[in-house]
Amino acid sequence: MRQKKEINVELGRRVRKAREAAGLTQERFAELIGISPQNVSCVERGLAGVSLTVLRRMCEILHVSSDSLLMGEAASNRADVIAHRLEKLPPEQFRVVQEVINSVLELTALPEEKQEPES
Repeated sequence: MRQKKEINVELGRRVRKAREAAGLTQERFAELIGISPQNVSCVERGLAGVSLTVLRRMCEILHVSSDSLLMGEAASNRADVIAHRLEKLPPEQFRVVQEVINSVLELTALPEEKQEPES
């Protein structure tokens, strides 16, 4: 029986959580990153580590940063995660998202209606 390394256990837990959040089965995830479902299972159980190539592909498929998989949520910055996802959008989709964000920011920047003084 293999000895589990703590870093592999932590990485595996985070990969499983991100995979499930993405709505992917182990089989589909394995297919997308180019490894076997058995290997995904071993990674998620902390029995095996991953190469940098596989880690990079996992991050791309799961739309998460390598920091979040390696170091956990405390190390990931929400803005960085959003920026990473935005970078992957085709130009037309990016423009649509940008328009929506600008509209929301404009709405939140509107001055509050002046209240009439109470008598």
